[in-house]
Amino acid sequence: MRTEDSQGVTATVARLAHGHMAAQVVRVAARLSVADLLRDTTRTSADLARACGADPQAMHRLLRAMAGLGLLSEDEGERFSLTEAGSLLRTDRPDSLHALVRLLTDPTTVGAWTGLEESVRTGGPHFSTAYGQDYFTYLGGAPQLSEEFNAAMSQGTRMVADLVAEHYDFGRFSTVVDIGGGHGTLLAAILRAHPSLKGVVFDSPEGLEGAERNLADLGVGDRCTREPGDFFTAVTEGGDVHVLKSVLHDWNDEQCVTILRHCREALPESGRLLLVERVLPDTATAGADELMYLSDLNMLVKVGGRERTRADWDALLHASGFRLSAVTPLPRPQPFSLIEGTPVVPRPVVPRSDQ
Repeated sequence: MRTEDSQGVTATVARLAHGHMAAQVVRVAARLSVADLLRDTTRTSADLARACGADPQAMHRLLRAMAGLGLLSEDEGERFSLTEAGSLLRTDRPDSLHALVRLLTDPTTVGAWTGLEESVRTGGPHFSTAYGQDYFTYLGGAPQLSEEFNAAMSQGTRMVADLVAEHYDFGRFSTVVDIGGGHGTLLAAILRAHPSLKGVVFDSPEGLEGAERNLADLGVGDRCTREPGDFFTAVTEGGDVHVLKSVLHDWNDEQCVTILRHCREALPESGRLLLVERVLPDTATAGADELMYLSDLNMLVKVGGRERTRADWDALLHASGFRLSAVTPLPRPQPFSLIEGTPVVPRPVVPRSDQ
């Protein structure tokens, strides 16, 4: 190997090994509201330190690191301003990633990842070992983290919601049920694009926190209802298309089949199932979207779920009473695809829980 090639490979590995440090820089920047303090201005580190109650020298070092990571720019007067990437940490932007950053760098997520080796050896989520309960049960007892989770999911959905509404023919339906829909951000985009539709957000009581206000703010509150429930027990009836975005990757195959069979039970024969999920390529190659694979491992260590290939999705749908009828990738850089399932007739028999 040539010297320059060897140096390049070394730099790549070193950069990856430092990755957790970069994540903490972004986390602290979000917690200190650096982007909100800067907004469209240029300020010195001393000024920012006073504004957020930090040590001036340490703040200067943090801001330099942010500049090195491409989040800030520093001029010759040691004044800092936001870059395009750094501005995504502002909480007032519609495309803000502030909540997503806080969730992904939260100590609970970091704690789960410290057990990646255990999860690789056992195949189970380290989160349950570290915290004594599964992730979603933990969220139920941690209101602030639950609020961050809902906000982060809403932010992630906001970036793709209009594309989903644009790239799928919802006009042939009358009622959309957004299963696991949280704040209803995706459903609102669909309803705005199709004024004749009605909608239902189906989620746990914790998941629906904030949904009423969000749907009203987005102008669709009068066409939407909220239904609390547990998709492991049953799914609300009355819809002719069920949409699940980033829901099934949280769960293992057996749990996914349970959820999907309940969808099949609630859907009419003419209905459709639409999954908005990542579809992994059949073969992993360098230069592919590495975030897909990191997300896959995040599902492993936190909740025991996984990202899936087209063949995996085909098998899940087949086991649940659906036929995979279409897979439509959304335009790049979005990593999601629209996976359509058509009900198979007759419905599969769902075993009763008391048997």
